[in-house]
Amino acid sequence: MLNKRLLIKNLLAHSDENSFFDKKLKLNFSSREGKAKFLKHVCGLSNSNPKNNSYLVIGVRDSDNEVVGVDFFDDSKIQNLVNAYLENAPFITYENIPFPHLPKRKVVGLVTIRPRNDDKICALRKNIWKYYGGMVFFREGSNTKPKNFDIKLIDENSKIVKSIEDHSQNNIKMTLDGVFDFFEDNKDYHPQYNVFKEYFVLCYAGKRKKLNHEDFYTRVNIELVNEQVKLFYSDQDQIQMQIKEDEFRILEYVRLCIGDHYKNYPLEKVHIKFKDNMMYDIQSELVFDPPKFEKKFLHHIYNSGQQLLKKIKNNGRLSQSELKEVRNLPSIYLICYLNDFDEAIDELNAMKDHLKALDSLTYQNYKDSVRVLRKIKYS
Repeated sequence: MLNKRLLIKNLLAHSDENSFFDKKLKLNFSSREGKAKFLKHVCGLSNSNPKNNSYLVIGVRDSDNEVVGVDFFDDSKIQNLVNAYLENAPFITYENIPFPHLPKRKVVGLVTIRPRNDDKICALRKNIWKYYGGMVFFREGSNTKPKNFDIKLIDENSKIVKSIEDHSQNNIKMTLDGVFDFFEDNKDYHPQYNVFKEYFVLCYAGKRKKLNHEDFYTRVNIELVNEQVKLFYSDQDQIQMQIKEDEFRILEYVRLCIGDHYKNYPLEKVHIKFKDNMMYDIQSELVFDPPKFEKKFLHHIYNSGQQLLKKIKNNGRLSQSELKEVRNLPSIYLICYLNDFDEAIDELNAMKDHLKALDSLTYQNYKDSVRVLRKIKYS
């Protein structure tokens, strides 16, 4: 089994970006430009490595190779994006890899690109941003460039990639060190571990609380220590966890505010299933049912939010009550959008930098709302 943290270290140490490996400071899936650039790199890496895995490492500064990390990204539908826009699309996985020196909410993103080995060229299926349907990309050194469609697929990197992966295999010492590190890093959140199929070591942590005779957890962190992969992380206050013989089940709730009222809504079910063949699957199901409100009430709330946002843009001084309202703006705009206020999504995207400048809690509320919206869109 690959130790993904060690794999990233070996990729970064092997050489600079090349035809089987690329690194990025961050990805942006909220814009067509960001999606298009991601698809270009996936297409180029897939065509340049028709017989082996290629990798895209996210959260590394290009100038000095420093690992700075990115936010935990839990979008299981990224394969859907690739399938929608790429002909002969490769298989894609996006994994979140914790590094000891990074804050708890930060990880390194690892995108693994595995071609279908059918000797067919991967190409854009349809137009996106400034790229048109039918374009083909290949890697030339550290650059991804468009090429002619009739170019041949050549296997040049299988031996190198195999060597790097062979040197990134897990061992007992790494597993034990990983368990101890997890317990130390999460000592305030009651860390525990469980072994599935006599092979998979899963560590999890979260503070437990009772609500209506049911167990809920807050600030949940779940890692598969064998691979050094963070499988789940949530800042939400209500998570339910259930352990079965060969499954770990999670139900995540999202807290939304409208006016002075808060309510927790079921958001997503996640099932981690462990198999006898030393493999595991992660299946997610969106169970979010958007709350509905009277349009007159929402118009009042929305207009009040617009006034607050205008004041922020003009660098106006906020009172304590206004600051409290601002922290709820992302939730309010999300609810308005889900109630057919189509313009609310553009306003939500436009407020990002302003909310980021206010304080970390307000910005985190913004990111939580965008995350919910992303999940709804993909589903």
